[in-house]
Amino acid sequence: MTKTEAKVKQPYWTPKRIARMAIFIALSAVGSFIKIPSPTGTVALDSLPGYFSAVAWGYLEGGIVIALGHILTAATVGFPMTVPVHILVAVTMIAWAAIFRWTTMKIHWIAGIIAGTFFNGVVAPVIFIPILLPLGGWGLFYAMVLSLVVASFVNVAIAGVANQIVKKAGYI
Repeated sequence: MTKTEAKVKQPYWTPKRIARMAIFIALSAVGSFIKIPSPTGTVALDSLPGYFSAVAWGYLEGGIVIALGHILTAATVGFPMTVPVHILVAVTMIAWAAIFRWTTMKIHWIAGIIAGTFFNGVVAPVIFIPILLPLGGWGLFYAMVLSLVVASFVNVAIAGVANQIVKKAGYI
């Protein structure tokens, strides 16, 4: 390969990347049916493929997978907090995936698990207090925190461990 050929920038949206994202979005759809008990029914293993994609292939790819994963989960139970609220939740999920990736890459993968669990399990419900309190009061808030912490840990921990295994095997 000559220097001229090396300088040609590859497009981001390659068929391989799109196919990989489609597979991980499909895995999110499967995970959306594996529920963690919660008052809204929207807590599931849908974000695991998004967290994995974020740490393995980047913020944008992981963000798209995790956001669509949340939307798919909310759709399985009829968008209990309205579609616009679930779109906002999907946007925050993009941020949590980015924090998980950054922390994993810059500090350590266990720190990434802790950060991902904290932000999705504790910070997210706090951000949505103005929505949760009118819907179900403090009872709904505390119930959501408990189920989100458990689900966040399961999603992020499996994604973090799987990433380490796949990376050591040389697949990514």
